[in-house]
Amino acid sequence: MAEEQMEEASTAAAATPFQLQFDKPIPFQIKMAEWNPEKDLLAMVTDDSKVLLHRFNWQRLWTVSPGKCITSICWSPDGKIVALGTEDGLILLHDVENGKMLRRIKSHDVAIVCLNWAEDEPQSKTDKDGLLSYEDRTTRFFPPAPVVPRIGGLSSGDTCLGDENEESIQEFSSASCQRFNILCSGDKDGCICFSIFGIFPVGKININEVPIHVQSSGSKASYRLQDASISKVSLSGNLHKLVLLCSGKLIDIDNISHSNDISGGLHCLHLDTSIFFNRKNELHQVSQQASSIQYLVEVVRASISMMAKQWSGAMNLFNEKFSVLPSLITAHGMESSSEDEFMSLLFGTRTSPALHQFLVSSLGEAALKRIAKSVDSAGRELRVVVSEHLQPAVEIISFRLAELRGLARWRSRFQNIGLDEKLIDGVTERIGMLVVQVERFSRVTATVLYLFQNFFSWVLKCVKILLSEPTDQVPAANSEFVVLFLKFLLDKDPIKQLLDADQRFECHLDTAKHLEQLVVLGGFTDTHFLERSLMKQFNELEESLKEAFSMPFTTISSQIHCQALLPLYPITSLVDLSSTCNLTSVSFYKDEDSQHSGPSYRLTDYICFKIPDGSLNLRNCIGVIKDFSNSSTSTPSLSGFLLRIPDEYECVDLSLYKDSQIVVLLSERSCSDNPGRSYIVMLQTENFSFVPLSKIFPSNIYSIQELAVRISASVFYLFGIHFIS
Repeated sequence: MAEEQMEEASTAAAATPFQLQFDKPIPFQIKMAEWNPEKDLLAMVTDDSKVLLHRFNWQRLWTVSPGKCITSICWSPDGKIVALGTEDGLILLHDVENGKMLRRIKSHDVAIVCLNWAEDEPQSKTDKDGLLSYEDRTTRFFPPAPVVPRIGGLSSGDTCLGDENEESIQEFSSASCQRFNILCSGDKDGCICFSIFGIFPVGKININEVPIHVQSSGSKASYRLQDASISKVSLSGNLHKLVLLCSGKLIDIDNISHSNDISGGLHCLHLDTSIFFNRKNELHQVSQQASSIQYLVEVVRASISMMAKQWSGAMNLFNEKFSVLPSLITAHGMESSSEDEFMSLLFGTRTSPALHQFLVSSLGEAALKRIAKSVDSAGRELRVVVSEHLQPAVEIISFRLAELRGLARWRSRFQNIGLDEKLIDGVTERIGMLVVQVERFSRVTATVLYLFQNFFSWVLKCVKILLSEPTDQVPAANSEFVVLFLKFLLDKDPIKQLLDADQRFECHLDTAKHLEQLVVLGGFTDTHFLERSLMKQFNELEESLKEAFSMPFTTISSQIHCQALLPLYPITSLVDLSSTCNLTSVSFYKDEDSQHSGPSYRLTDYICFKIPDGSLNLRNCIGVIKDFSNSSTSTPSLSGFLLRIPDEYECVDLSLYKDSQIVVLLSERSCSDNPGRSYIVMLQTENFSFVPLSKIFPSNIYSIQELAVRISASVFYLFGIHFIS
């Protein structure tokens, strides 16, 4: 029977048209590649971690060098974004149009070895294509969100945002009407992270800490994995289940003393992720607001950093020139201060030799104008940053937090996903305090700049008088403001203090009492916010945001459970694992013959994997298992088969194409230095007999061992197949 099926497969394969389109040499080794799900685009990663995007006609669209070792790659469901996993645990999201980086997300602490971006599939034709239609009301009341400030080529520093791609970031952050999707990532330490729309982290589990309850020898047993490393993750189209492949040692929790006898192996796990489907509308609303808030928080951080850099540059020049005066005063044997000398000059008492030398020789008209221009330029740029970036960002954050506050009060829907009303109330108050701090900063900045301008005009007039030059072109200066400058700005820098997180201000006693009286009217409880700087207030807001957003993260993570375990094969050494961990494939396909409809339509999973030589005395074999995630239902249908590859060929890659064909990439073994030929073999799954498998197992029995026992029915030999080269 098996031979007849293989002959039919051979005939089908021979009839399949296959034509070589291009044979293009590439001057570097490709270590991974991924086809775009919607367009004729192929993303490739080279050995030196460059990312290339090609069309099917081999036209190269762009090349980017992230500067990090790329360890995994996948596309967003709509094909507009390519996600890259790095060796140091970062996820980089790049725009398909130009390769610019949209976001940089730190989800893991170690190398990300696999990525999977799943989209909620439409349940029916009347489901409006499964689109979410939650309205973002922010656009009704506010202009487009501000972007990261960039002035005069000066960057704002390291943020989680991309570079020079603001419009894409805006569109990417606003997910008001699109199909719900989740990016899953797995690392080599056994952690799996989930991000809504790829940008809002909503959950994380460590597979080493997840309890695994299974049927074992007629009774329930509890296991856990030790030293697990994720190989592959795949989230189903209905978001109900996640199937993952991982290596590790299986530990019997109830009988730890016998666990040392268990060898490590490759295991397949089914995780219940139905929380994503059941609460997708709530998660969508929260993630839309939260992801935009996180983006705007980065805008605020970048704005403050930019202002600090700009003002610091101007003040360094000012201090460099005016710091000469105290040295001259000391050199002339005087005991006065710079303030005293300027005061004497202002009120016409005297002009000391030290001050005369400073104004005429050390400072001079040219240097004074250069300092004045630098301070004026920095002041204009500060005003631009505040009006076009900082203030709009803070105001929109305030509005979006008010939206979240309203959602948090709908406890029956949003408490189940961890949106805590009390925490959101605390964040809302802190953003209100930050709005006040921004207003204070604007007023202080305007006052300081005017006092500087007035002081420079007065000093310039003094220099011209000492040099016997005409002063009719010099703007008139207000002597009262000169006194204020000398008292409060000559040796102090209030703008720098407001931008310093460690600075603390003394609040006037009457002002403090007035604030305490205002608390009675409601709206806020913090009466000490005027004692904090702008940067300190921002840091407190960020901390409270982190706490508030960690609640949904923790709540969702706690509701992801392991439903089933399937040990596949033992691994005798880490070397065997490292050589085969990439030869795996997990796919979900909708069962066309399923009688289910609506939200309960049936998905069939297919798991393909290369078995290491020597494992269970097998050699050059491929295992295929289906319906693992459905085997916990009332009608279990777990089944599989083994495929034996001829010894003269080696399997270098395998995957399932749709639900009907297994695609195997074979390389011919060669004894000479010349590389052998490579072949693509396409096999129809309907030509193979899937052998039923049991879900009840003792801890030292693997699924492939069960298939091998039934070798006559479950192992097919890949002889006589017509290879397509």
